[in-house]
Amino acid sequence: MTLGQEHRSRAAPLCPARPSPAPVDPDPSRRLRIGYVSGDLLDHSVARFIEPVLAAYDRATVEVTAYANFARPDEVTTRLAALVARWRDVARLDDAAAPAQIRDDRIDVLVDLSGHTAGGSPGLFALLPSPVAITWFGYPDTTGLAIEARIVDALTNPVEAACRGSEAPLRLPGFLCYGQPSDAPPVAPSPLAASGVPSFGSFNDLAKLNDGVVALWARLLARVPVARLILKAWGLGDPTVVAATRARFAAQGIDPARIVALDRVAGMANHLGQYARIDVALDPFPSNGTTTRCEALWMGVPVVTLAGNRHAGSVGVSLLARIGRAEWTAGSEEAYLNIAAGLVADPARLAAIRVGLRATVAASPLTDAPAFTRTLEAAYRSLWRRACTWADRETAS
Repeated sequence: MTLGQEHRSRAAPLCPARPSPAPVDPDPSRRLRIGYVSGDLLDHSVARFIEPVLAAYDRATVEVTAYANFARPDEVTTRLAALVARWRDVARLDDAAAPAQIRDDRIDVLVDLSGHTAGGSPGLFALLPSPVAITWFGYPDTTGLAIEARIVDALTNPVEAACRGSEAPLRLPGFLCYGQPSDAPPVAPSPLAASGVPSFGSFNDLAKLNDGVVALWARLLARVPVARLILKAWGLGDPTVVAATRARFAAQGIDPARIVALDRVAGMANHLGQYARIDVALDPFPSNGTTTRCEALWMGVPVVTLAGNRHAGSVGVSLLARIGRAEWTAGSEEAYLNIAAGLVADPARLAAIRVGLRATVAASPLTDAPAFTRTLEAAYRSLWRRACTWADRETAS
């Protein structure tokens, strides 16, 4: 069974045998009512990408409602709530009451930002409470539900690739927009220039460090024998976890002392400041980083990624293309090693990259929230017009 088939199989018991509701007031040009459903509208990676969009909406043509499915709001929640017309707390509502609220709000286009992650609402979407339903970046695969479209781009989901999901791919020029962090510290000087010791790094969840990743990174450390690998992740404050992580590299012939483990730190500024210790960031595979990739680039750290054959393994490809740095994308493991080793082999070039990379990202489509949001609004409008056309056909028949 493929991953897509498994998602559909697990979602099937949730899905009713009925169509989406007909549009209320099916005027293709009127102000659209957009709803976002998420368990992550707080200090979470999702907020880094949805906040710039909420801030950039054209209020004359779009009205936004947020449906928050979590119990403990924070200061980021307060900030996001100020950007929408209505904020609904659906965490205490069951999968029947929440859709009823959405129908009462007369939402035209409902957007899922969590999928099957914690705080996700598959039961809600299975009840089809809006004429148009879309899933977006919060879950890096198909939902298996009767959701009409999934926002992607031509690099994460190429046109020529077979559609593996239950949703039709809705391809934008880029599938997300990164909000420039206002609390980021200045880009630090190259650590290699100061110490002469190259530092590769990854701030990804330890679950992404599969055996293939460990083996390839060990090969990189063998190729650059003076280098060290800095890992930062939840759990690395536990000596047992640190010892187990180092043992995996030791099994590949790497001295455990070359693996530096960093625990999580409080505050975004402190977290981003840790990138000052890294010369080159390494993207895991087959599931790439998303927020961690954007953070590294913003902090002046080049990222090496290995192109995959599915959405989660092609995020790095998309992000690097959006900032004009496709040369850091590898088509093979050997190319990955060559790119990473080549970057630290030229300290002067690496230092120059570091100095200019934030400005490159800031001027790129990856952080151009107004342009991205106009494209997103147009995509929503296109799906809404199609729903209105179908409604007209049903009325005529």
